Amino acid sequence: MIGITEIDIEALARPQIIEDLDFEAVLTAMRDDLVASFPAIANVIDLESEPARKLMEVFAYRETLLRARVNDAVRANLLAFSGKADLDHLAAFYDVVRLESETDTALRGRTIIAIRGRSTAGPRDWYRTAALASDPRVADVAVYRPGLGPDITVAVLSTDNFGTPDAALLVAVDAAVQNNSVRAISDRITTVAATQTIANVVADIWLLPDAPQEIFDRLADRLRAALEAESGLGFDVTRSWLTAKLHQTGVQRVVINEPAADLVVTDQAAVKIDTITLTFKGRDR
Repeated sequence: MIGITEIDIEALARPQIIEDLDFEAVLTAMRDDLVASFPAIANVIDLESEPARKLMEVFAYRETLLRARVNDAVRANLLAFSGKADLDHLAAFYDVVRLESETDTALRGRTIIAIRGRSTAGPRDWYRTAALASDPRVADVAVYRPGLGPDITVAVLSTDNFGTPDAALLVAVDAAVQNNSVRAISDRITTVAATQTIANVVADIWLLPDAPQEIFDRLADRLRAALEAESGLGFDVTRSWLTAKLHQTGVQRVVINEPAADLVVTDQAAVKIDTITLTFKGRDR
């Protein structure tokens, strides 16, 4: 979840330094500059057979490529836009190294957490950084104090096994947060599996008259994919969210039968969807 002091960098407006590329605008500007310097060619410069016209088109194309390269260089140095090896170098500046098979999105998220956690040892994101880097199977981590004392709980959500971490993963995370270079001396840390609210999804689906049947056939997989991409600790699975994800192009109507109410969880818990049962109710205008 995005906290009150956190920034969603993907929601920021595009930097002004990244310009829109327009070959025709570059070509027109070159043409106008040339005519201003040599007014006599105004009558022939627009002819496709004019050699100077061909040269301008070549120059304009090469300038457009150069501007595109400048855009790429800017993106490579901005965390929101950088990817692949460029992102690896940005992350390395904050001591974050890409895990095996880790996507750009996941690495970008860990880098942001690492930046926020680079203060006096002990803040939530300090421990989250260590936990997320411990194993590629860590999907999300919640760090919280159950009371006012030195005890800290690290709750782990896994990328596999429907979110439930196995013993080996819990050991790996615990070793990372207990490391002397990570744990504040006064903290007592307990690593546990994140609490999960288990629910089923049952829905009735109507398609538009001309929609292919395969749209319905893929709905359950698409809902699973959306859950994997968007859900996590503290993510509420609401009935309206389920309706929106099932209401793909070609779907006329969606009626959610289960869950009967929104699935609301704390920041230390996650929603686990067990079964998805979709019933094709026919076609509706």
